Amino acid sequence: MLGAWQSSLVAAAALWMVFGEVGDAAPPLSRKAALGKRLFNELKLSEPDGQSCASCHSPSFGFTDPDQNLPVSEGAISGRFGSRSAPSAAYASFSPPLFYNPDEATYVGGQFWDGRADDLVLQAQRPFLNPLEMHNANKSQVILGVLLSGNGLEFARVYGLRMFLPRNTDAAFVSIADAIAAFEQSAEVNQFTSKLDFHLKGQAQLTAEEALGKDLFNNKAGCANCHTDFVVSDEPGPLFTDFTYHNLGIPKNFNNPFLSLPAELNPDGVDFIDVGLAKTVAAFDPPGAAAERGKFKTPTLRNVAVSAPYGHNGFFATLKDIVHFYNTRDVPSAGWGAPEVPENVNQADLGDLGLTEAEEDALVAFLLTLTDGYQP
Repeated sequence: MLGAWQSSLVAAAALWMVFGEVGDAAPPLSRKAALGKRLFNELKLSEPDGQSCASCHSPSFGFTDPDQNLPVSEGAISGRFGSRSAPSAAYASFSPPLFYNPDEATYVGGQFWDGRADDLVLQAQRPFLNPLEMHNANKSQVILGVLLSGNGLEFARVYGLRMFLPRNTDAAFVSIADAIAAFEQSAEVNQFTSKLDFHLKGQAQLTAEEALGKDLFNNKAGCANCHTDFVVSDEPGPLFTDFTYHNLGIPKNFNNPFLSLPAELNPDGVDFIDVGLAKTVAAFDPPGAAAERGKFKTPTLRNVAVSAPYGHNGFFATLKDIVHFYNTRDVPSAGWGAPEVPENVNQADLGDLGLTEAEEDALVAFLLTLTDGYQP
């Protein structure tokens, strides 16, 4: 689904011109990004202490939640859970601000599953104050955490001592998010070092099964319609997403612990329905929100092998599961439940792909080549 959205990626891709060839060692972090890395991993920025950004976006798991036995992430308060699986922080910097592409009749870009933040700086601020995530009471509590963690001096060096004046609380809070965003934009987070990257440079050979999976991905299975392998000029490699929104018809996940939270945290209880993009659109275009019910942003497939579970609600435990769902969602004998949101289900790109089990396995084999850190 290629269109006007491509030009929005050029500015982000241009940042990579200084990073050298794919597979080179990542350049040293800038001072701001190095501070951001420390804050990204800091456990004193939650209330109570103990949860960092990395707690739900671990580098070892493709910058997603390391607890792969849960469909969604647990917050700083034990027993509190968000309603969605943690999306990857890697490669998120390439997503443009949310906009509507009339050529494709779809929204594109933004951060989070529902695009409610336009950029990483806005995104990084949200978890700090979310009662289901890092649970800070206010911005001042986050700033105090920076001081108590021993990062205050470096923060002052990067952003100035004035940031610790009470009148600058808002600016200091944004600066904390700005530093984290600088780290998330770095080559340490966005590595482009998968087997496929080396293959595209002629430095690695795909197995026969991986090559079959690549062909299926781009042709029979049609995965590349949304998980595009198109490369913007000067971008180090394909992002495997066009950042568009779709309702895939994923069933409600009744194993989601969010459904069991008390009424003050989840007023709808087990009847909660996640309408996705519609809630974001309702804030600026209420009449247009109905057409976006159940739609979620197409995630990057980079590092997908290490980022289970899958789907916005963590419904699928393995890659094989979600590939089988894409292949057989509309096959009655497959036994999938009804979509959580029955409106707007994407009928064009998935549902009955006609793949054999061997072809499903080949697709999975290809997806395994998208994990960063490959050594040719």
